[in-house]
Amino acid sequence: MFGCQRFYRKRTEKLAPSEPQTFSLPAPLPPWPQGQGFALGKINLGELEAVKVSRFKFIWSCNTQDEKKGVTFYKPIGIPDGFYSLGYYCQSNDQPFRGFVLVAREIPSKSESTDISTGIASPALREPVDCTLVWSSNDGSEEGLQGCGFFWLPQPPEGYKSIGYLVTRSPKKPKLDKVRCVRADLTERCENYQVILDVGTRFSEFPFQVWSTRPSHRGMLGRGVSVGTFSCNSCWVPGQELPIACLKNLDPTLHAMPNCDQIHALINHYGPTVFFHPDEIYMPSSVSWFFENGALLFRKGDSVGQSIDVDGSNLPSGGRNDGEFWIDLPSGDRKNSVKSGNLGSAKLYVHVKPALGGTFTDIAMWIFCPFNGPATLKVGVMNYSLSKIGQHVGDWEHFTLRICNFTGELWSIYFSQHSGGVWLNAYDLEYIQGNKAIVYSSKNGHATFPHPGTYIQGSGKLGLGIRNDVARSNFFVDSSTHYELVAAEYLGDGVVSEPGWLQFMRKWGPTIVYDVSILPLVLRYSVANIFIKLPVELYGEEGPTGPKEKNNWVGDERG
Repeated sequence: MFGCQRFYRKRTEKLAPSEPQTFSLPAPLPPWPQGQGFALGKINLGELEAVKVSRFKFIWSCNTQDEKKGVTFYKPIGIPDGFYSLGYYCQSNDQPFRGFVLVAREIPSKSESTDISTGIASPALREPVDCTLVWSSNDGSEEGLQGCGFFWLPQPPEGYKSIGYLVTRSPKKPKLDKVRCVRADLTERCENYQVILDVGTRFSEFPFQVWSTRPSHRGMLGRGVSVGTFSCNSCWVPGQELPIACLKNLDPTLHAMPNCDQIHALINHYGPTVFFHPDEIYMPSSVSWFFENGALLFRKGDSVGQSIDVDGSNLPSGGRNDGEFWIDLPSGDRKNSVKSGNLGSAKLYVHVKPALGGTFTDIAMWIFCPFNGPATLKVGVMNYSLSKIGQHVGDWEHFTLRICNFTGELWSIYFSQHSGGVWLNAYDLEYIQGNKAIVYSSKNGHATFPHPGTYIQGSGKLGLGIRNDVARSNFFVDSSTHYELVAAEYLGDGVVSEPGWLQFMRKWGPTIVYDVSILPLVLRYSVANIFIKLPVELYGEEGPTGPKEKNNWVGDERG
């Protein structure tokens, strides 16, 4: 299934492309408070110890006439004594250099797996028994081998898994004495994530793809560890299990996660500044301000709302979103003033959780706005204000900082955008002070974006979508100082006190049913076709649930 696929073509590879520029954060990292295993450069995974290697030797590059659009493959070097390579690394030439792969060594342990038939403990790491040629760029002639790339899959012993591929410039099999496969129970299934190279787009007769990989099971309960290696194949079918795996963290303590002091230090150092549009009407506020200023709790069948304690202690807690309760704005003259929020009281509500098996830390920062304003629809060159469509009470938005637990570096930020979102690497961010990034909140809708401008969500082909306008202004919240840590389950019970309102699993706003008659006349004829291309919020909004009811509270971010 994964045999060699010869690549008959005129070669355009170059032996050594210019090295991409190495990325580093704008400012040096501070000394972090003392802790157990955070930012020590190595992580105990149970029976294995992993180290992040960022030094590489060039092996092969696949380039077109535009060298920057090529992909380069590297062999990790500078591996510490006693550690072994698990696979090679690759990246696009148009990205700054900030890659890594994990190397591993075995930690003697009483819990080693034992082969029942022999009674002998199986080591965590073993040398491959062989390797198989998966694909090559050879044009079919022996004299034409110079500049070719050859891709090899290590063949593991029975009961073991390969973790990555090897690349050579020769058809001769690579030496395997420095490479290791991992015992199967110390691995988890991984999946293809993003395409790095797609030869099939140019040479469809001999397709070949290279992907980045990630654990299939992610989120704060997932134990899969990304190794930084790549996946490659010539005939992969979505959903098909890959011939390589990722590592698995079997350390129950997740000792590389930051403690409380380190969490606060990370937020103080990396906390982004959130800018709101200069024409924003619906500002954020603290949850306590919202409650203090007249927010009401309603119960199904009861037309009279109940005032809410400042800490939300009288809200029904736990259970599920059963439609029995919801929160609404106060009635009368206070309604419009509460809609406008209170920027001075606003803060970010922080949830800290393990990511990628505890080798990264996700710092999810939630912001609350009492009201979400109406949307603006863009159709071609025309813009249509949708009056009430898109508006709702109680808007929860968030962004997430992903921190590398090997070094304490900010690795990426997730920008939540209505029903989806996107991860951006640290080198694609805009910084305002030191290593503090900027997060832009869209006008009315409060979706988060990395740079100023207008973002359209919908169908590019139809020229149809919802406008998200973002810009810098004098309206902002500095999350490095204006925040509240509300949850970090991995620290244990009672370490972080969760506020009462966080346990409210129902809606933070009433259900709204939209009448398409409020749409501009030109749009009503194809409203069904239009809406199917737009963010789900615009179909009609049931008041949004709070952070803990979102699937990314426990799971990974979408995207």
